[in-house]
Amino acid sequence: MGLSYAEVEIANYDDIAAARRGTIRPDEVRRMKVNCLADSGALMLAINEDISTQLGLVKIEERLAELADGSILSFPVVSPVELRFGNRKTVVYAMVLPKNAEPLLGAIPMEDMDLVIEPKTQRVIINPSMPYISKKPMK
Repeated sequence: MGLSYAEVEIANYDDIAAARRGTIRPDEVRRMKVNCLADSGALMLAINEDISTQLGLVKIEERLAELADGSILSFPVVSPVELRFGNRKTVVYAMVLPKNAEPLLGAIPMEDMDLVIEPKTQRVIINPSMPYISKKPMK
């Protein structure tokens, strides 16, 4: 099986909240489309420094992450972002990788939006059994 990518829209959630309060206009919300490697072995959303800077995200903490080669490094985690894919959305924290590293769409945001990786085409798609609304297990 090869690599799967998903184009998602990422928006600064603090900006979205400010627009709801009327302190900024909706067109001032910082957002961008990003092509992410869909990585079901990663848990979080991982963006790079360039994306974080463009969206004006604020560092809230540091977390350790184990990389594919087994090394453990510390990375900043930034304020929440809203992710959109098709008719789905979620709000998550993002880990920030150095410079212009490849963004990763991890298992938690994919599951929250009820997205699946279709093995035959290697595409990220909305769960075909629930095309109009996401379903989450509660047991």
